[in-house]
Amino acid sequence: MIQDVQSLFEAVQRGELPAEAAFARLSGLPVRDLGHTRLDVEREARCGVPEIVFAAGKTPQQTVEIARALLDEHGRFLATRVPDATAAALVDAFPALDWHERARCALLDRRRRRVERGRVLVLGAGTSDEPVADEAAITARFVGARTELLRDVGVAGLHRLLAHQDDLRASDALVVVAGMEGALPSVVAGLVDVPVVAVPTSVGYGASFGGLAALLAMLNSCAAGVTVVNIDNGFGAGFAAARIAARTGGRAE
Repeated sequence: MIQDVQSLFEAVQRGELPAEAAFARLSGLPVRDLGHTRLDVEREARCGVPEIVFAAGKTPQQTVEIARALLDEHGRFLATRVPDATAAALVDAFPALDWHERARCALLDRRRRRVERGRVLVLGAGTSDEPVADEAAITARFVGARTELLRDVGVAGLHRLLAHQDDLRASDALVVVAGMEGALPSVVAGLVDVPVVAVPTSVGYGASFGGLAALLAMLNSCAAGVTVVNIDNGFGAGFAAARIAARTGGRAE
């Protein structure tokens, strides 16, 4: 992008391009047009994180082209909800790809220097919730938080959670992932003084209505400090928690 700006200035200096035309082109530079996708190449400068690819609904070739452009611009990319065919195409295109099959996430980071700010702890209520919990942890790590994951600490065996109270309190933000009745975020929020981002999952029997029961339970939590994202939205929770941790970080450093 810097080279593009320099070329415009040089063209104006040589008299080959009117200043008004150069200004018009500059206004479009933050977008890299791939034909099927208009990539926001300034998002990392504005928001601290480059665009993240939601791969569901995109063709394998489109996802590969977006990933390659992100690598060119930012030196890294993360793709979520990656179908099997797209995963195979990404692995072929990028042999060093880090592919997380259960979470349906693919990432590659070629940066030499990485700075971690704040600590995020992701809690998964049950093994069946792990794909969403993994997505949250992968996302938080990509955004820039030092991230750890506690698996299978649901309320059906409360002693499993209570054994990790020191870890809970040492974190700057928590992501709590649960299906079924969605009770775990309320319990966790009653034990800590840090923000809790709750993620309802679609795990459960018929009356869970695909995660709606857990969503409503979390929205109606009587514990203060619980914020709720959409059903199965590990990405949104991990991103938000990493942002919170970066702003409030310190206790885990």
